[in-house]
Amino acid sequence: MSLQQHQGIQPVDTEGMAREAGLLSLMWASEGSIIGSGWLFGALTAATFAGPSVIISWVVASIIVIFLALVHAELGGLFPVSGGTSRFPHYAFGSLAGATFGWFSYIQAATVAPIEVLAAIQYFSAWIPGGSSLYTGTKLTALGIVIAIALVALFTVINVLGIRWLTRANDSLTTWKVLIPVLTIIVFLAVQFHGSNFSSHGFFTHGSAFKSILIAIPSGGIVFSLLGFEQAVQLGGESANPKRDLPRAVIGSVLIGTAIYVLVQVAFIAAIQPQYLTSFHGWAGLGASIHNHMLVRLQSAPFATVATVGGLAWLAFILHLDAAVSPSGTGLIYLTSASRISFGLARNGYIPAAFERNHPRTKVPVLGIIVTAFIGILFLLPFPSWNSLVNVVTSASVLMYAGAPLALGALRHQKPELPRTFRLPAAGILAPLSFVLATLIVYWSGWKTYSTLMVVMVIGFLLMGASYVFHLNPKAKRIDWRAAIWVFPYVLGMIPISYFGGFGPGGIIGSVGPFKHVLVGGCNHQAGNGGCTAAQAHSGLPLYVGLGVVIVFALVIYYAAMWTRLDPEQVDENVADVYPPSLAAG
Repeated sequence: MSLQQHQGIQPVDTEGMAREAGLLSLMWASEGSIIGSGWLFGALTAATFAGPSVIISWVVASIIVIFLALVHAELGGLFPVSGGTSRFPHYAFGSLAGATFGWFSYIQAATVAPIEVLAAIQYFSAWIPGGSSLYTGTKLTALGIVIAIALVALFTVINVLGIRWLTRANDSLTTWKVLIPVLTIIVFLAVQFHGSNFSSHGFFTHGSAFKSILIAIPSGGIVFSLLGFEQAVQLGGESANPKRDLPRAVIGSVLIGTAIYVLVQVAFIAAIQPQYLTSFHGWAGLGASIHNHMLVRLQSAPFATVATVGGLAWLAFILHLDAAVSPSGTGLIYLTSASRISFGLARNGYIPAAFERNHPRTKVPVLGIIVTAFIGILFLLPFPSWNSLVNVVTSASVLMYAGAPLALGALRHQKPELPRTFRLPAAGILAPLSFVLATLIVYWSGWKTYSTLMVVMVIGFLLMGASYVFHLNPKAKRIDWRAAIWVFPYVLGMIPISYFGGFGPGGIIGSVGPFKHVLVGGCNHQAGNGGCTAAQAHSGLPLYVGLGVVIVFALVIYYAAMWTRLDPEQVDENVADVYPPSLAAG
């Protein structure tokens, strides 16, 4: 068949879901995930790591996320299926790679709903009388956990009712969530602009200018804040016009989200009262774990406190209200996407087949929704605070995006004739570059985050292995060892690099909540204690040497994956649910 004939091929719908989500609903699904608790806490947390130079961190992280979003835009249009991020590596590299990256995708999505519920209760408790009965300042109380469970249950009910109810609820919530940050930016820049804040206590903090900028990207909540653009892809099986709308929704949401976050950071730096910086000796001091009333208020509700101290009580009221709305909307949509990822995992044969059964009337995977909600509730028990759960979510998400550039690069070789509504320009350069950038985020996250990720990966392999051994899914296929032989060198090779690199051992933990230290050189350095010794500062790989090692290592893995990718005939088998052989042959 000629290339021109192939361009007429359209994917078939075998998902069995109601295709009722339009462009706005898809874009707002991604946007509602991007703008959540990150905008409420991220600006302060990130500034404690890098001071005003954190603006550079947001720009760098935004560029990385845009590259990854462009990759997802092509794959989402090519494969408009539910739980897309868990299925793209499966199409290109088979079961082993698909199971690995699919598990990362699922845990990342399943743990976001509880973290957003925690953020809503934490922020809201600082406003209402008797809020300490819900949140003590470090963790949820028993009553707070009950309310958190009730919120997750509400999200579950909305999801079970079907995609129409979900999109209606999320469209309204996301419109509010976009308007409030924009309003805050305008008011702070117009009414509360303190230009001296950008230089009076230094543009950089924590000694190393370049390093502090890098540290802030994973550890200041920047990566966590920008997560979510892939939610439109996860709902691909419910898109009314996926070939047209999925790429537009992904690209549009990430451009809107990154613009809002960069401007929010600028507005926060400009609006914070200079007295805070003077009283606590600069930006790093704002993250200190001391029991000072003014500092506790700022850390509990950053934007609302800045507005209150600045005499903007009306804005503070709106921000407290938004603190309940924004995280709740994000939690709602992430519960949705996690259930679609479990649908995709079952569709590929990794977990029991029951997870891909849709309700005959609402056309949603009810079991996946309920199990995902239950897993989220379980995470509330050992991690009953926003700060303690952030690291779990980050640990599960830093590698999730790495599978997409690999899949795109391989599929360009394997199936170049399949129709692509959006075609990533210069994919031969941008695909490996995106994989390198994703790997750098893993490296910057530090040893503690990566070692946690390895524990999560082992648990996932055990669970999916049990499903395979006990034949709980008839779609389960033989393990594709050869095509994904690079998976083990990748995940295992990052262990010594992460441990001995300039961001480990012990990881980069910050100075707010569970973030107790900032890494300088090769040692953990408490902010403001005078620095590490020369021997300590060079105990690991020097900063630039470590970055070079990671870049070379990632490129070797990328091209090894391209070399071992599945044959086109095997890809045809994997994508038969989207492009059946009879269709391709016609």
